[in-house]
Amino acid sequence: MQNFKIPASKSISNRFLILQYQYQTLKINNLSTAQDTIVLQKALRQAGQQESPVHINIGHAGTAMRFLTALLSTLDGRTFVLDGSVRMRQRPVKILVEALQALGADILYLQNEGYPPLKITGKTLTGNEVSIAQNISSQYISALLLIAPKMSNSLTLHLKSKQVSKPYVQMTLDILNQLGIHTVQTAESLKVHPTSQIAEQTVNIEGDWSSASYFFGAEAVLRQKEISLMPFDNNSLQGDRKIADYYKYFGIETSFETSQKIILKPERNYQKPDYLSFDLLETPDLAQTLAVTCLAMGIKCRLTGLQTLQIKETQRLTALKNEMEKLGAKIEITGDSLEIKSPEITNTNVAIDTYNDHRMAMSFAILQKKYPELAINHPEVVVKSFPGFWEIFKQI
Repeated sequence: MQNFKIPASKSISNRFLILQYQYQTLKINNLSTAQDTIVLQKALRQAGQQESPVHINIGHAGTAMRFLTALLSTLDGRTFVLDGSVRMRQRPVKILVEALQALGADILYLQNEGYPPLKITGKTLTGNEVSIAQNISSQYISALLLIAPKMSNSLTLHLKSKQVSKPYVQMTLDILNQLGIHTVQTAESLKVHPTSQIAEQTVNIEGDWSSASYFFGAEAVLRQKEISLMPFDNNSLQGDRKIADYYKYFGIETSFETSQKIILKPERNYQKPDYLSFDLLETPDLAQTLAVTCLAMGIKCRLTGLQTLQIKETQRLTALKNEMEKLGAKIEITGDSLEIKSPEITNTNVAIDTYNDHRMAMSFAILQKKYPELAINHPEVVVKSFPGFWEIFKQI
């Protein structure tokens, strides 16, 4: 059996880094080596500098942009310019900025309203409740939750509209509770009580289920021997652990051998379905993996709940359609869905564009397992979440 160590979750790592900046008694083991996490670490070091204003450029790191917008606004008396890549300047932050302003934050747009770069003058935020839409990005809500414990009053978030990526908000709440920070959750609101100090403690970051998804895809396509992935917690905080449930439909059985190791095993006598349908409202980061797996296996599919994908590293639905159609497939997309109408592949002598999106590169690596002649442009983009991906993935 082949054994593969998957990088630590950057989603969990980044949340703990924001909390560690506020609580020096917190220690972190097995921090993610993803570029997004490294960028956030650098930004937090810059935030500690005394120069004013502090210029912070987070490149393509969307999580860092959202989390830092909230954190920097709480650093009383400090001034920051928060900027990013060309693509980052196209990704909206208006909902988060307006929520922070309602709590007393001093944030200005330096170019286009609603988008970075931002000028942030830190203040003591005195507001104690705010309404926020939850149908655009769960990171806006998580950003507010992560600064809430250090505010002078309890913070109540009144949630509007249908929630997307719900597990990521739940992850943030679970992390706060794990540290001893009291939260109250209802169907329509979230409340965090102020916590000036937390007990000294060390947290261990588990492997990233999103990164593991590409190994599920490879197993489904190749259908060879068992592989194991680690380190994973059977009681994972990550919503993308649902990948194990999704891949039952592709004939991949998942089991925990130990508390830290999962085994992927191709099902014997698997009968491939003609058509699959998945609602990915809570797990949109798995869309590319599932779409490419269906294409590689010749399965028609419909993926829904994908409205957040158009504000990611690239417009992911459009990117998937473009690249799959290069191969001969027939694809239809809407604002929140993708359907593979015909998974027939007629041309594999093509180069897949990755649009500076790590998940485009890693998902099409699944298809490359079946068609080695397929080229992937700018494969280095994987460093955003999975440095060393190609060296590990080629061993399957």
